[in-house]
Amino acid sequence: MTSPTPSTPAAGALYRAIWRWHFYAGLIVAPVLLVLAITGSIYLFNSEIDDWLHHERRFVTAQGAAMPATHSIAAAQGAQPGQVVSITMPATPDRPAEVAIKPATGEAVQVAVEPATMTVLGTYVTADTLVGLAREIHRSLTIGTLGRWIVELAACWTLVMVGTGFYLWWPRGAAFNLGGVLFPRVWLGGRALLKDIHAVTGVWVAALIVFMVLTGLPWAGVQGGIIRHGVTAMGIGYPPRGAQSVPMQAVVKDAPWTLADAAMPKSTPASEHAGHAGHEAAGGGADSAAVEGVDRITDALWAMGITGGYRLTLPAGPTGVYTASIYPDQPQGQRTLYFDRYNGKLIKEVAYRDYGWGAKAIELGVQLHMGNYFGRANQVLMLMPCIGIVLLVISGIWMWWKRRPQGRLAAPPKVPGARLNISLGLIALAGVMLPLFGASLIAVFALDRMVAAVKPKVA
Repeated sequence: MTSPTPSTPAAGALYRAIWRWHFYAGLIVAPVLLVLAITGSIYLFNSEIDDWLHHERRFVTAQGAAMPATHSIAAAQGAQPGQVVSITMPATPDRPAEVAIKPATGEAVQVAVEPATMTVLGTYVTADTLVGLAREIHRSLTIGTLGRWIVELAACWTLVMVGTGFYLWWPRGAAFNLGGVLFPRVWLGGRALLKDIHAVTGVWVAALIVFMVLTGLPWAGVQGGIIRHGVTAMGIGYPPRGAQSVPMQAVVKDAPWTLADAAMPKSTPASEHAGHAGHEAAGGGADSAAVEGVDRITDALWAMGITGGYRLTLPAGPTGVYTASIYPDQPQGQRTLYFDRYNGKLIKEVAYRDYGWGAKAIELGVQLHMGNYFGRANQVLMLMPCIGIVLLVISGIWMWWKRRPQGRLAAPPKVPGARLNISLGLIALAGVMLPLFGASLIAVFALDRMVAAVKPKVA
């Protein structure tokens, strides 16, 4: 490869124009992308990190025959007063049960309890742990809806950065060699080596970065809703819920993406069941009847062959239901079962087989994105783009810093003669498909015009 820059004037103008887009995309994306790469790396190994940092509450000290689930709940309530929200039954004998309790104020508290001895191993709030904080930063930068929009914008502009970067990397010239294309030329040193590290790293991880963006968008604040409505409307997701029904995500923590907006079934009110009047909580207080009914549900699940590895969410209100969520690393094993709070009978079961093919593909993508699907190899594979992003951001900023005049942004100048019809067309199409990205494009074009109009006056 003789030179990365085209020799003809038209091609050179196009190259410089693409470089300008790449620069501004990087400027917009770099800080957020660096944060997402670091927090994503942490969350890839969430179980391992939690086991290491909080070993005392992650493993039982004494194994034996497990007592009924209500015993674990009673032990948890003794350590943490409040409303019982759910109990997570351990998947293996060396793990504790975890009871989620909502105090009068603040976040839900998780209480780890040994199922055999009822020993409370510890309490914690998920958001206060390293993994919980990393997850919240990764989702919303800890600033709510605005943060989710910023994360979504960063993801969309990453696609622009990857596309323009691939064009800039593409080998040109008659004398082609692999140096600077597939491996960095370490003997060059200086800025040339930095440029090679940036370009070569990008080409090796580009596909994985695009995959991470696309599989993360279903959870995005704006695009996620569009995708959900799209797959539902096309009949390839999950049937839509009624306007008056409660979505599952409002009741069940960490509901599967496919079912997050699905309608929650309802229990038949106690007044319609002889001998069951008064079982529901009055005035929204502690629902002792719901706690008492837990063992009946766990026994029913045991009879169905479900002995652990699930979260049982207790009914919310008189018409609420018990919801057993089985959400394994491989989505093919996803099952959600709803039980009537009064008679304990199974109302409905939804499994992976009931999803449309679009929802199945998204659930598969989510598990791959999180490094869950095929164990350690999946974690390592998805760690590669995270490391690559860190290298890309650092090398890109370093190159810019070395070449910029002191006190100036030193952005690539606008190229009036560049023919960007196809490129702009693709970007415009992406802006239509990704509305939040499209809105940011309009803002960028408007700002660019304003700067161009002000410059002559200043001169």
